[in-house]
Amino acid sequence: MARVKKENPQHGKKPHQKLKPYLVLQYLMRETDENNVRTADDVVAYLDEFYNISAERRSIYEDIKAINSALLALEEECTIEEAEEMLAEDDTGELKTIIYDASKKGFYVRQRHYDLNDIRLLAECVYSAKFVNEGQAKRLVNVVCEFVSEAQAERIKHNAFLTDRVKTNNAAVLNNISKINDAMSTRLAGKKHVPEKISFKYLKYTIGDMSKQVERRKGAEYIVNPFQLLINDGNYYLLAFDEKHKQRTFRVDRMKGVELTGVPRECQEEFDLIDMRTYAKRVFSMYSGRKTRIRIRFSNRLLDTVVERFGTKDVLYSQVDDRHFSAETEVEVSDQFYGWLLGFGKRAKILSPQSEIDGLNQYLDKVIENYK
Repeated sequence: MARVKKENPQHGKKPHQKLKPYLVLQYLMRETDENNVRTADDVVAYLDEFYNISAERRSIYEDIKAINSALLALEEECTIEEAEEMLAEDDTGELKTIIYDASKKGFYVRQRHYDLNDIRLLAECVYSAKFVNEGQAKRLVNVVCEFVSEAQAERIKHNAFLTDRVKTNNAAVLNNISKINDAMSTRLAGKKHVPEKISFKYLKYTIGDMSKQVERRKGAEYIVNPFQLLINDGNYYLLAFDEKHKQRTFRVDRMKGVELTGVPRECQEEFDLIDMRTYAKRVFSMYSGRKTRIRIRFSNRLLDTVVERFGTKDVLYSQVDDRHFSAETEVEVSDQFYGWLLGFGKRAKILSPQSEIDGLNQYLDKVIENYK
């Protein structure tokens, strides 16, 4: 078989050699992990097949050595020479990114700053976020999985998709979050920025057509002073004050057409008075209602459940008797709160104040009346 004549025979140079180390690193990052290795011959074949780059096994070893030195120099903020000295003195191989596994007779990329469980957790957080729609979730998980091999990424995606999740149908939610952050920022595009009000339309479901949401208030715009984004139970919320300086909480995935108004934000003094931890506990744990300090008796076996709901900060726990304890804390009392409490049946009882005992009895009377 006749040999193909080289394009540049006068110097015997091989084309695209400067790209080779980068392509070697990308190939090994994508194809390898501690359970999947590739040999120098595998790398040579890959470069030839996909990029028509001719390479020898020895040059692959040299590339890998150079890659390890460069990555360590970047990490330690030192010179290449200093990185090479550190690697030469490293008997354990802990400073290397690309490792040779003698038992498997091949190379693999080892991530020293995170492991597979870290990436799996990040992917699971993306999948569980209700404010991210299905298409966005898949795209974001693909981004996260670029830090692991294809074999590991496939396993992460498969396992995460085993659980069905309810996703928002508002594809603009990430754009909404970006605009809200811009509105609240004190610096924007590298310049000083005065936080400003935002406008949007707010969506709701109607029983007539559950397949889509419609605009509240007949499409009238909401104008609010945004102060804090919060995540609870897989949803994004915005804490804001309306134009009457009333505190409001909005689901970000139900906000439509978020825009910056250019009008300076108000209500800073009102926001500064809010304890965010207490606010989040009251609003997300007990729903919205009148703020009341309440003492409740629970069966001992509910202690973990009650701590998960109320926490331990600013909550007074006391032993009532051998079978019961009490929890005294501030909550926002509402019908939803009563419903949560009644879910425990005889295992929970309001002890004080009397106004809330009366309130629960009135709530029960309304429920019973509904079934007569």
